[in-house]
Amino acid sequence: MSVASAGTHTREFRLPDLGEGLTESEIVAWRVAVGDTVQLNQVIGEVETAKAVVELPSPYAGKVTALLAEPGQVVAVGTPIAEFEVEGQPSGGSAGGGAPKREPNLVGYGAMPEATGRPARKARSWGGGATSAPVVRSAPALAVPAAPAVVPASARAAAPAAVPASEPVPAPGPEGTERPRSTPPVRKLAKDLGVDLTSVRGSGPRGLVTRDDILRQVGTPEPEVLEGQVPARETRQLRVAPEAGERETRTPIRGVRKQTAAAMVASAFSAPHASEFLTVDVTPAMELLARLKASKAFAGVKITPMTLVAKAVLVALRRSPSLNSRWDEAAQEIVQYHYVNLGFAAATPRGLMVPNVKDADAMDLTQLAEEISRLATSAREGRVSPADLTGGTLTITNIGVFGVDAGTPILNPGEAAILAMGQVRRLPWEHRGEVALRDVVTLSLSFDHRLVDGEQASRFLADVGAIMADPGMVIAMV
Repeated sequence: MSVASAGTHTREFRLPDLGEGLTESEIVAWRVAVGDTVQLNQVIGEVETAKAVVELPSPYAGKVTALLAEPGQVVAVGTPIAEFEVEGQPSGGSAGGGAPKREPNLVGYGAMPEATGRPARKARSWGGGATSAPVVRSAPALAVPAAPAVVPASARAAAPAAVPASEPVPAPGPEGTERPRSTPPVRKLAKDLGVDLTSVRGSGPRGLVTRDDILRQVGTPEPEVLEGQVPARETRQLRVAPEAGERETRTPIRGVRKQTAAAMVASAFSAPHASEFLTVDVTPAMELLARLKASKAFAGVKITPMTLVAKAVLVALRRSPSLNSRWDEAAQEIVQYHYVNLGFAAATPRGLMVPNVKDADAMDLTQLAEEISRLATSAREGRVSPADLTGGTLTITNIGVFGVDAGTPILNPGEAAILAMGQVRRLPWEHRGEVALRDVVTLSLSFDHRLVDGEQASRFLADVGAIMADPGMVIAMV
């Protein structure tokens, strides 16, 4: 740890809980370097959660003395990722006294600062055995050189964690006397590989057993990393083309892909899906779209076929409100929403994201188009906020942009319906008793059959189709 000058002290910044119920994040980039002076709440870096890329504001005003995590590294919430030299006496120290206080942070709060002389943590029993007595280490007052800008992961894994003065550390005892400290993913990895955690010596803080410890135990050490080189497990997901002669590529399941997979499995096996399809002549809607694009009133507004479908969905929901609801299993209630947070699926370089337009039912066509465009751009650039990705009540998805006509979409967890819009195709179609080339699209609706009956789903889908076939039908529905 860096040595602070007179009148200053060093503070750690731990990866904060971002308020999403997530336990880890990946460091995307640092916007500061060691030696930089930062202000309170100045953005110092970016992290990628399972939902989005989030900016990290500084919890302190002072000088950056160390960056403890590298871009591309996945770190757990509460792990120190940076150190700062700040003015004044440390909170809870002899000068200030009192309990340590949380520092302001726009994203969330990290772990509470550790105070010296805190009560010893009770060793957790493993199988009811006796526990070993704690050993108290005193931190020697040695001058330590300033930490480098980024500490290599391999060096951190090899070096023992610094122990504050009077910090109780469990002494080695007989096997089975104390339950090893580890995270759920590490315990699962140990179980899958047949490793007894009590036989593993943890290299993490306070003896925490890490993934690397498990791999070393079974004779699969992490590959040696040269100075300035990113470990292989952190670059595999970034590799676009396989190397010559490679027969397979393995990509770690994390971030957006991990979250999407968990959500889709939960949805598919908890809600009874049913699907319906409707093919519609949308030539009048496409003609309306052309007139809107040419209108001065919509100059600079990006209006697409999906924008018109979104508006049709909002109108149709007024006549079929059951599709804008959710199933509350714990309370055994159906929750009916009196507002619409309209979600839409967006394909991004990081995977599928579903931002939602808050209170979309209260917007006119211009406002709806602008908000969809803003959220889509933010999602593609990785700047969409966690708030924009939660709280949706119904979702639409445009599979037509990929040249697909129809599909069976899976419900966004907690929602009653999702509508997929296929590609608008120019096809021979019956029109006024003759065959003519018309603009045709297929709408695919999946719904939760616990919440929505077939009649309600059919009426809703028919209403959306009627509006797209003749936009003037809106007058008859509102």
